[in-house]
Amino acid sequence: MAQNIYDREDFFAGYSQLGRSIEGLEGAAEWPALCTMLPDVSGLRVLDLGCGFGWFCRWASEHGAAQVLGLDLSEKMLARARAAAGPDAGIRYETADLDRLSLPQASFDLVYSSLALHYLEDVLRLFGTVHQALSPGGHFVFSTEHPIFMAPTKPGWVIDAEGRKTWPVDQYLVEGPRSTDWLAKGVVKHHRTIGTTLNALIRSGFTIDHVEEFRPTDAQIAAKPELAEELERPMFLLVSARR
Repeated sequence: MAQNIYDREDFFAGYSQLGRSIEGLEGAAEWPALCTMLPDVSGLRVLDLGCGFGWFCRWASEHGAAQVLGLDLSEKMLARARAAAGPDAGIRYETADLDRLSLPQASFDLVYSSLALHYLEDVLRLFGTVHQALSPGGHFVFSTEHPIFMAPTKPGWVIDAEGRKTWPVDQYLVEGPRSTDWLAKGVVKHHRTIGTTLNALIRSGFTIDHVEEFRPTDAQIAAKPELAEELERPMFLLVSARR
């Protein structure tokens, strides 16, 4: 079973204060790039894996999706999503452990996931589940923490005497769990190389359409100068694939 870190009081309190938690999709620097990788959702059956506060579910519903289902392991996240959606949004939210997920065949046209897959131990199993759950030609679009960001056993900037920041990368080729202290102690994520992730998609039968190692645009950096440090190393990996 995946670690349900989001239901811990200390983690949830910290997560709720993040810009992406308060501002939604517009508060996520990678959203503009990820959005361009999505198909037109009008009339589609949409599934959001690790839906969190339900920001993408509401976006899909507002943009004409025929059905929207959001799955998450955290009851706290789902409660917030349900409260924000209201009774007439046409969105269903259900509790699910993505490490043990099963889905009906050909039941969705788009499966989306934002920053959830790095919590899973076995993405090959999930990719196989998603592949059979998509209609022929269906889309799978997701973001995950970039392996370079996840690899360090002690993640964090190293600052030299001149104030220059560098990101240490050690044990990149040693895949497996990483325990870090982010918003709370003992947050477990599962490091995989880019090759492992992409090959798992290929083995599951997907055709890969686009892969992007996220970098903020010049306009984003001008609006938020603190984003300039993201040019030093990729924080997110964005992938679009089709059945």
